[in-house]
Amino acid sequence: MIPRDSVLRIARPTDNLETIAKMYCKGLGFEQLGAFNDHLGFSGAMVGHPKHHYHLEFTHHQGTTVGRAPTQDNLLIFYIPDEPAWQRQCGQIVTGGFIEVVSYNPYWDDTGKTFEDADGYRVVLAHRGWTV
Repeated sequence: MIPRDSVLRIARPTDNLETIAKMYCKGLGFEQLGAFNDHLGFSGAMVGHPKHHYHLEFTHHQGTTVGRAPTQDNLLIFYIPDEPAWQRQCGQIVTGGFIEVVSYNPYWDDTGKTFEDADGYRVVLAHRGWTV
């Protein structure tokens, strides 16, 4: 079993490295935790909260085009049960450049709101708690 204090990094490629990193920082209140440029042809940015056990890494490989998200069901989901905090986050994500969209899976429209980034990947802000 992976220890509880392990850090989870979710990485994905993008053709819009600078734009995407800025969107996630501004839209979700993340910080840029690190970056690298032209490391064996790859550049990237890590974003998240310095004290959380997860962060996102966006990468770009020179000379490669990755295009948009392969489906509308590629989601990051954040559960925010507090009404004022959820409302603030919905406003902040739009300010960050995300576009509110109808969910591919209608469950997410019943649970919260779905937003799409410049690459077509989606973030759900669920207005509810979550337990295992």
